[in-house]
Amino acid sequence: MSPKRVAGGKAKRKLEEESTGAETESDAEAQEKPKAQGRASKKARVDGAGAKSAGKAKGKGKGKPADDQEDAAGRGEGSELAPNGQPTNKVIPVNVSFPPREAGRVRIATWNICGLAAAQKKGFKYYVEAEDPDILILTETKVNNEPADPALTSRFPHRYWSIADKKTYSGTAILSKIKPISVNTTLPGHPDPSSVKGRIVSLEFESCWLVGTYVVNAGTGLKTLDAKNEWNKHFTAYIRSLDRQKPVVWAGDLNVAPTEKDLTNPKPNWNKTPGYTEAETRAFARILDPSLSPPASEPEAGSGEAGKFVDVWRKNHPDLRHYTYFGYRFQCRSKGIGWRLDMFVVSERLVGRVRMCEIRSEIYGASDHCPVTLELEGVL
Repeated sequence: MSPKRVAGGKAKRKLEEESTGAETESDAEAQEKPKAQGRASKKARVDGAGAKSAGKAKGKGKGKPADDQEDAAGRGEGSELAPNGQPTNKVIPVNVSFPPREAGRVRIATWNICGLAAAQKKGFKYYVEAEDPDILILTETKVNNEPADPALTSRFPHRYWSIADKKTYSGTAILSKIKPISVNTTLPGHPDPSSVKGRIVSLEFESCWLVGTYVVNAGTGLKTLDAKNEWNKHFTAYIRSLDRQKPVVWAGDLNVAPTEKDLTNPKPNWNKTPGYTEAETRAFARILDPSLSPPASEPEAGSGEAGKFVDVWRKNHPDLRHYTYFGYRFQCRSKGIGWRLDMFVVSERLVGRVRMCEIRSEIYGASDHCPVTLELEGVL
């Protein structure tokens, strides 16, 4: 999403660039960054892949046709790396391919596409063809009806769309080659079911649950932080209840930067910018480790023994400062200014089955986010 530019001189613009934050909400109010101490504290999410995938889109796979007006650097041809080691291309490369999935594994990809209709014009299908996931989770689809895109219907026979009541707003989908046992698009216990529409799809498979979410944004000036807290409370109870039945794979745009390593400029954004507040990071940490006691003002979510969860990419890349979102303005992509908001979180007992989890850093331009891919050994 492109943050709103704040009027001011060079010094003010420099502060904006340095403190850029990220928001994934698509409506005008939630997309833009809150103003902190007289400047816009905007989140810029940078795509990040693991060191293995950064800048390595190559081979004979499909790619976005080059726009004659884009230079070679913009297309990712010979483009330099940003200071954090991620590529700086601003459109999907002309040629992109990834290693094929090995036999006996399931490949799952998640991607905030910032509007399906727009992404389809900017190389969306070329990524899908190159990745060829068994399951594709899409967030911020902004569709008003279930799309009849032949590129999706022919590839994924099982498609589940959660569509918001508000037109061209939010939206979550899971497209699968594998038929699930059951499907749910609600968040049990939430007092406002209509607000959940477009934000969650849960599929039950034989050995695990798969939950795709486009998590609520805390909003400009943190004005919807209460709504985010309400979501977190009920989602925590929900994912724990699922985990008691069978292990869970949770993926999507989680709209939180879990630690200071997950955004470029943590200090100026702390408790000022949606996605990086004490309430949000604490709620996420409690999902990972239920032993972290909630404050007395927060009711316990669920009952009984709760298992731990693991942020897979961070576990595999403990020190990398790679991100999944770049703001379109302020040259965030080329400067490596961003946030890691899109991720895979799995039940701790599933970690042994994870064979790969990477940010597809090269896949930028169809959206202001980059996809993240995970492979699991065995059947779902």
